[in-house]
Order: sequence, then C-alpha cells, then structure tokens
Amino acid sequence: MELIRLTKVRKTYKTGVTAIQDLNLSIKKGQFVFIIGSTGCGKSTLIKMLYREEKPTAGQIIVGGIDVGKLRNGKVYKIRRKIGVVFQDFKLLPKSTVYENVAFALEIFGLPKDEIHSKVIKALELVGLKSKIKNYPAQLSGGEQQRVAIARAIVNGPKLLICDEPTGNLDKNTGMEIMRVLEEINKLGTTIIMVTHDIDIVKKLQKRVIVLDSGRVVKDYAEGTYNK
Repeated sequence: MELIRLTKVRKTYKTGVTAIQDLNLSIKKGQFVFIIGSTGCGKSTLIKMLYREEKPTAGQIIVGGIDVGKLRNGKVYKIRRKIGVVFQDFKLLPKSTVYENVAFALEIFGLPKDEIHSKVIKALELVGLKSKIKNYPAQLSGGEQQRVAIARAIVNGPKLLICDEPTGNLDKNTGMEIMRVLEEINKLGTTIIMVTHDIDIVKKLQKRVIVLDSGRVVKDYAEGTYNK
C-alpha cells in the first residue's frame, strides 16, 4: 500500500535555483529507502518537502493521504504528527535528561503523564537506552545521543521516519549500530527514508536505493540490486 506519492514536483527557490524538477516517486508503506546523490542534487530539499519545511513550487506531494503542499501553516501539525525526523546533528536539549528529551516530543501534544511515561520507556527500550534515562546528553557517546534522537523521533509512533545523514557524525562501527536500530524500527512497520553519503552502508543493507541528480530521479534500484 502506498504511503508517499510525488507527481511532477518542482521546487525553485527565490534565488532562482531549481533544486527539484519534474520529480515522480512512489514509496510503499513499510519500505526502507535510501536517497543518494552528489552534494546539491536535491536530497535535502526533497525530504524537507515531505515534512513540510519547504513547499513545492509545482506538482503534488501526498504523504499518508494528506496533500502536503496544500497544507496551510496552521495545519502543518497534521502531517508532523505522522512523521519522525532524525538529523545528522542530534539536536538534543543539553540541560534535559534522556527521559526529558524524549518526553518533550509528547508534552507539546498535551498527553497525560502516565501515557507519556509508558511511550518514552518503550521508545528507549527499542533503542537500547532504558538504563540511561537520568543521564544528560554530555554524559553520552555520540552513538548514544543519536539513539536518543531516534527515540524522540519514534516516541509518538509515526508512520514515517525521515533520517537526514543520521550516521554522518559517527564512526563506521557506531554508524552500523545506528543502522541496526533503524532496521529494527523498520521491521515493526515504520517506513524509513534515509539520505546518506555513506555508500558502504547502502551496499551492506541492500535496501531500495533512489539516486538523484540535478533534482531528478536518475536511478531507482529495487531492494537487493544495488551493487556499485
């Protein structure tokens, strides 16, 4: 079943730069998809449009049945509740504990404390950090900080997890540990879209691979067929 569909999408910035042009793409529920390509090919713009940080100049973007491009600013929360986002830099609150960092994502929705507690513990168990709930970010390794960021992104049970270079600040071994966490989340049914420059990871995991160049899809490798 389809979760995402982009039809003839174009994004031109006010500077006149066209980052995405005539892009068509379909992603099914439960897929794990890598998006790769050289710097400036449109990867970041593409994922920013999916969670509505950017709006398309033309074309249609449907995510979970919602026409993202037509959402008014006051209604963006409707799509954000369905999407978790993980960045290269962990974006954790330095003066908050691991528990508080993850709980914050639910507190803004006004959930009851007991519901917040159970969801936070479940998310931290999934990323293997239940024992560190009272620690602060500065007391964690880079890999552990990224696990907290992942827990925060998945704590509300999103249908889609977008990862923008999540292993970019980590060494190879730690990066693969993070990928194993993401694979476990994917096995539970969450669709994952990951932008990366790390071709070693792409080769090892053998997921679907979409290659962008000059804002267009130039290759779309089915799962298990990427061998460059």
